[in-house]
Parts: sequence; structure tokens; C-alpha cells
Amino acid sequence: MTYGFKKTKLTALAIMLGLSSAYACAKDITLLNVSYDPTRELYQELDNIFAKQWTEKTGDTLTIKQSHGGSGSQARSVANGLDADVVTLALAIDIDSIAKTGNRLNPDWEKNFAHNSTPFTSTIVFLVRKGNPKNIKDWGDLAQPGVQVITPNPKTSGGARWNYLAAWSWALRQPGATEESAKDYLNKLYANVPVLDSGARGSTLTFVQRQIGDVLLAWENEAFLAQKELGTGQFDIVVPSLSILAEPPVALVDSVVDKRGTREVATAYLNFLYTPEAQKVGIKHFYRPTDKSLEEEAAKQFPKLETVSIKELGGWDAVNNKHFADNAIFDQIYIKK
Repeated sequence: MTYGFKKTKLTALAIMLGLSSAYACAKDITLLNVSYDPTRELYQELDNIFAKQWTEKTGDTLTIKQSHGGSGSQARSVANGLDADVVTLALAIDIDSIAKTGNRLNPDWEKNFAHNSTPFTSTIVFLVRKGNPKNIKDWGDLAQPGVQVITPNPKTSGGARWNYLAAWSWALRQPGATEESAKDYLNKLYANVPVLDSGARGSTLTFVQRQIGDVLLAWENEAFLAQKELGTGQFDIVVPSLSILAEPPVALVDSVVDKRGTREVATAYLNFLYTPEAQKVGIKHFYRPTDKSLEEEAAKQFPKLETVSIKELGGWDAVNNKHFADNAIFDQIYIKK
């Protein structure tokens, strides 16, 4: 009752002051963005900017809540009923799984926004201890005896799948390589993994704070974050000869935004991610922009490297069935500790 009385007084005051009807009927709106591990800092800044802009435009008070974890785990939570207005996950297949399992969003979600609904891209690099004491230069070094590799679990983490696929792609491009030789290489690499965290941020903390491992396979933004903010002067970034083009997508959760009446603001929020202002925030947080006009600015920060796309590997359905489904290649090569 108190809340309604206050809103009535505020509405009357707005009318007395001659404000627009939009401001007179201002609402309190909440969005939930369910995302993957390494995006906390990125969306914290973007959410604050967009919420302020939305309030200035409409008079509504907008609060954007964030949820973070391994991308696969987050997708399952949404498919099982978590009321996310939007998902910003690490893998397209994770969003596909929500459409197939939970039937909560449009199967054609990739067509709703530019670049197949991918506002930012990234890649996988190596984070090593200062001075690179194990002399790690490329993927082959990760399979050497005595090298501890930190990477999350591909069963729960989207970043872990990017790590795995980057290693697989490198192995297949070696002279005389076959799928069997690539499996052998991955078997040796994962034999060097002492612990599989559930998500990328957990692996970063294992490497940085718990001081476990010689090399962290990391999203590029996580590596920069660890180097510049989590452990200043303690780490170096090594860029391998080849890596993966990581394309973390975004989508509306249709059933939720229609139920909650938030489709308009949720759509505006995801469109905002493509604006020059948001793209520059992405660069600041070490994500590569999709806005071509910012390529020169991005080049000042990000190294050039050869990348392999998921399309080149056959698409996510084929990749998932081949590598990450039950009893697929990852299950076959991983040596359980």
C-alpha cells in the first residue's frame, strides 16, 4: 500500500510540473542477463550506461541484474526455468540448447541481431608466469612432460570448448597430421591438466590466486584482465601461431520477455551492444569489436593472429557431436584424475 501511495504522489507531481505522460507513468523495470564467466566487468559497465540512457529516454527506472557461470551450466538453468530476459553466452550451441530443450526462445534467434547475434569476438591465448619459465611458445609445448596446463571443463564451460577446439585445430594443421595424431596430442595435453574448473573465471582464479599451473588457456580478455588487474607484473601473454575465432552470441528469451512485458527494453539493450559507445567499452575490457569502423583502434591493443572458425570445423552441431557429446572424443581422451 505504501508503494502505491508513493507512486500516485510522484505521478501527480509529474503532471503538476508539466512532464510528459511517459514520465508521469514511469515504471520500475528489471532485466536479468544470464551470461558466462568472464563477462562480469564488461556487462557491469555496459549495464550502467544503458540503464542511464533508458531512464533519460523513457523516465523508467531500469535495473539490470547479472548472472555468471559456465556457459553450458547457465544455458541449462535457463532451459530449466530461470527467467532470463536475455542470454549472452559463450557458444551458439548453448543458446540452441535453450531453444530445443526449454523451448523458451525462437530457434531462429541468430537472425535477430547483426553478425549472427554476436556483438563482440575474442580468441584463445596463453597466460604464463612472468618471464615464461617453461618457455611456452605454441600449442605443442603444452603436451610436454612437466608442464601444468590450466583449462576448465568442456562439459560445463564454453571457454573450455574454445580452448579445446583451438588445440585440436592446431594439431590437425601439423605436417602429416591425422585425427588420430590430433587425439594423441590432446590426450597428452589433458594429462597435464591437474584440475578442471567448471568455468573460465574459476580457472583464472586457480592460476592467478591459487598459483597452480604453468600456463592458463584463456579468453583473450581474461588474460589481459589477469595481467593488468589481478596480478600486475606477474604474468606474460603468449600468442600462439594459430587460435580459434571465438564468437559469443546474445539472444532474447522470448517466453520471458513476453511474459514480463520487457521485450522492448530487452531488444534495445541487445541493440545497444552494437553501438560505437558499447563497442569501445568492449575494447576497454579486451573484447574485439565487430564494428569495422573501430578496427584501427582495436589493432592498437590486439595482436594479429591466424584463427579458425567454427564454420570451418563443420558448425556447432557437428563439433558438439564429434567432440563433446557423451563418449565423444573428449570423453575418450581425458584422463580422469
